[in-house]
Amino acid sequence: MFKNFQTPLLGVILLLISFKSYSQDFIEPTKYTDSNKGKVFVSWGGNRAAFTNSDISFKGVDYEFTIKDVTAHDKPKGWHIDYVNPTRMTIPQTNFKLGYFISDHYSIAIGLDHMKYVMDANKNRVIDGYIDLPADDVGAIFNGIYDNKNFLVSEEFLLFEHTDGLNYVYLEFARHDDISSLFGIQNTDKFQVNITEGVGAGILYPKTNTTLFDRDRYDEFHVAGYGVSVGAGLNLTFFKHFFIQGDLRGGYINMGDIRTTHNPSESASQHFFYGESVFSLGGIFRI
Repeated sequence: MFKNFQTPLLGVILLLISFKSYSQDFIEPTKYTDSNKGKVFVSWGGNRAAFTNSDISFKGVDYEFTIKDVTAHDKPKGWHIDYVNPTRMTIPQTNFKLGYFISDHYSIAIGLDHMKYVMDANKNRVIDGYIDLPADDVGAIFNGIYDNKNFLVSEEFLLFEHTDGLNYVYLEFARHDDISSLFGIQNTDKFQVNITEGVGAGILYPKTNTTLFDRDRYDEFHVAGYGVSVGAGLNLTFFKHFFIQGDLRGGYINMGDIRTTHNPSESASQHFFYGESVFSLGGIFRI
């Protein structure tokens, strides 16, 4: 008798389990934003940057000197159509990042921070070293021994800018956390709040605009050194796929081989810390 009863009973139990599972999926569907692993994100934005004072050393066949405590500023474009104009995107200070989530909370990314660094010209600085150019060189008027001497760094003596630009190309490892619940947000597929923290390292590939000793201008891309960075950001994601993000980033830049003239044996070097604020627009999707 029990054998005949077991078969329909087992069927009823399986039916109830299936119905319960279906009901839970119907009532609480899995949200797109519940998981990040396997997603790709891309962003584009702009920045403002600030730099610590730095000593800039110059060396060539007939000179070697250091200008001490050089100050510099960035070169903001402001709100402008150039940020989205493909033919003029390098004119403003811009940021690009392409990343991949290796887990729900961690991502790896490649980024380009296109900052601009402009040395403050026509300032009195301390200069240490010597200049002994041939008499027929246009810069021979600056010949002399400079023993920690106060000196006016005029535009005729030196113009020095990484304005196309101070290009930091880096790899970043970052953590992402959804903090939407702190604001009582239930449906994160409509709106989500995240915080990010990351560390990065990479190369400096500046296009340095220099005019040294009133010689011909030099302005070419060149791998000049390395940088490291840390940052934190606030990310607001809308309708699963679109986000705006604000970041505060800081780091250290060491450029030991900056091209300054058409002669490859002449170069400059400097190192400094920087701070950067970034505002970006982006998208996130699963591949």
